[in-house]
Amino acid sequence: MNEKLQVYKDKMNKTMANLDGELGTIRAGRANPNVLNKIKVDYYGTPSPIQQVANVSVPEPRMIQIQPWEKNMLKVIEKAIQVSDLGINPTNDGTMIRLVFPELTEERRKELVKDVKKKGEAAKVAIRNIRRDGNDALKKLKGTEVSEDEIKDMETELQKLTDKFVKDVDKAVDNKSKEVMTV
Repeated sequence: MNEKLQVYKDKMNKTMANLDGELGTIRAGRANPNVLNKIKVDYYGTPSPIQQVANVSVPEPRMIQIQPWEKNMLKVIEKAIQVSDLGINPTNDGTMIRLVFPELTEERRKELVKDVKKKGEAAKVAIRNIRRDGNDALKKLKGTEVSEDEIKDMETELQKLTDKFVKDVDKAVDNKSKEVMTV
């Protein structure tokens, strides 16, 4: 791979990693600790992820248990979950917090699949924008020490890279959609 194109490949990899992270936060009827990734709690003045202040486990397919390392964090974590967009009411028994995920309805599953597809589309747009930036940069090389043939080859390589990442996005979206629709 041409080193001039490596920058764009790295950006596309970051886009893919970002999509994977976003898809990980979409719950698919099973309890997945990744749904807590976006929720931050105030830990001595520092916004921290729940996983850094508590032990998070999945004892049953539809339940997440959160056991804070410090008892005074129970209320803080409970409040953070309540004000988040998670849509699940935590139960606090004085030592740990339990999140019980309701069974997803068919309608909710379809909404989640739409959301998954929207995130996939956004990732594809981002990848195509990276390609456009790359092509613009390659056009600026005309008239420099780089031959027109080399520029054409790099444009072709950039297109192949774009196609590969778009396929990867489609595959990730398909896998997540199947996961969401599986009862």
